[in-house]
Amino acid sequence: MLVLTRKSNQSIMIGDEIEISVLSIMGEKVRIGIQAPREIPVFRKEVYLEIQAERGQVTAGGDVEAELRKLST
Repeated sequence: MLVLTRKSNQSIMIGDEIEISVLSIMGEKVRIGIQAPREIPVFRKEVYLEIQAERGQVTAGGDVEAELRKLST
């Protein structure tokens, strides 16, 4: 895991197309914004795991990228 420190109004890039921005910090809550191409699904982890559970998919040790592609279809 890569751990980065960012302040409000700062961003990180994932590849050339995904930008994660820190919008605000309020106490222990951090608001982030994610800009990604439409073909890349973005979910909160708990939602992603719930979708997988509904589909009967195993969440541990699988190919996450392949699973995300399935979710977007």
